[in-house]
Amino acid sequence: MPYESLRTYINQYSGSELTDEEFARILEACTPRKYRKKQYLLQAGEVCKYVAFVISGAFRMYSVDDKGVEHILHLSIENWWVADRESALMLTPSRYNIDAVEDSEVLLFTSEKMQDLVATVPAMPKMMARLDQRNFIASQKRLHASISLTAEERYLELLNNNPVFLQRFPQNMIASYLGVTPETLSRIRKKALQK
Repeated sequence: MPYESLRTYINQYSGSELTDEEFARILEACTPRKYRKKQYLLQAGEVCKYVAFVISGAFRMYSVDDKGVEHILHLSIENWWVADRESALMLTPSRYNIDAVEDSEVLLFTSEKMQDLVATVPAMPKMMARLDQRNFIASQKRLHASISLTAEERYLELLNNNPVFLQRFPQNMIASYLGVTPETLSRIRKKALQK
């Protein structure tokens, strides 16, 4: 069956095994879509219509300030979800852009389809609850890091927790994600390599 990575993900995060019938229902509820590098999944000002499961590729979610500086909030790779959840849930215009950093393939779910799956496939609410817990913890850690850790400590935390990001995303995006300039990141990396 195609998209086994989604099935594995749901099984893992729900703690149960999807039947073939349940997984077929999930696949019927989504739309496969390919994005070229730099193509938008969401642009600031639009209402986020989809929650996307990344099959292959990479995405970034970011805002752009008045001076044209990008501020990356999230980075997503295979087997991650990407969406502006606030916009999708509240049906408000997003303040974020989401675009592909690499040629990518996703499975798109509308909020309505996702709610229907949560109501009809027992594994889905379990997976969503686990996802919400993980998102809350990740957001709390990211907030703590941004207000409490030095730039070097934030870099080392990223290196320990998500080393693949450092290979998949350009250095200017890593710098934006860490809230530092590319020059500062370059100095931090050089210092870390010397250790």
